[in-house]
Amino acid sequence: MRSVKSLIAAGAATLLSSAAFAADMPIMPPPQMAYAPPPVQDFGGWYLRGDIGVTNSSAKLHDNLFDTLPAGSTLTHDGHGFTGGQSYGLGVGYQFNSWFRADITGEYRSRVSFSGTDVSTFPGGSSLSDVYQGGYTSWVGLANVYADLGTWWCLTPFVGVGVGAAHIQTTGLQDSGVAFAPGVGSFGSSSYFANGASTTNFAWAAHAGVAYKVNQNFTVELAYRYLNMGTAVHGNGQSFDGSNAGPSSFQYRDLISQDVRLGVRFALPCCDVPPPPPPLLIRKG
Repeated sequence: MRSVKSLIAAGAATLLSSAAFAADMPIMPPPQMAYAPPPVQDFGGWYLRGDIGVTNSSAKLHDNLFDTLPAGSTLTHDGHGFTGGQSYGLGVGYQFNSWFRADITGEYRSRVSFSGTDVSTFPGGSSLSDVYQGGYTSWVGLANVYADLGTWWCLTPFVGVGVGAAHIQTTGLQDSGVAFAPGVGSFGSSSYFANGASTTNFAWAAHAGVAYKVNQNFTVELAYRYLNMGTAVHGNGQSFDGSNAGPSSFQYRDLISQDVRLGVRFALPCCDVPPPPPPLLIRKG
């Protein structure tokens, strides 16, 4: 019986000493809470843009007299074309997500000169040669949408379309003509001048290019654009002797420009909607 009591007393003493030791141990702090860094987003928000480019215009010069040539006549157009020009544009846009964006742009297109020759051949062999000199300037405003096609080595190819308006101001058109006849040669000349005029047309464009993101706020673009500006007209005209006075029927029909453009985009600080709170991470002690 005494041995049993001794065993119980020893066990109690051991428990008491363990409890005292545990009370003296420091208490471990609770696990620390830490915020994860917010995810980095490479899209979203407003941007400003600027563009410069070179223009390459083409059109079909038309006059109502072309439609009244005698039966059996032929008409050929030789060397019709415009000189190259420049374009300067500004715009504002919004990047909706990683692949879709839209912007509104306005641009000034410098004056380009037109020149060309027509040769009309009539039954019997006589002919008429006309030499033209003219040109135009324009302003273009477009609303554009683009699809970014993915990014490789910081390069993002894209395509897009745009619609808007083109305000075209033609310069004066000079028409100098010389008549020829078999066995006679040149036997008469004439000169006609049509004043410039302005017109505003529906315009549309197709874009294709590649963008390079220099950093989160700055992107450089190199792009090709096909721009259709409709028909440009001329004002009143008259011949050198005062005849044929009145409205001119000279037009640049199907006026298009194939442009190469260098552009930059500046992302604006995002202040529309605050981002959601970041997730919590549990740091083990």
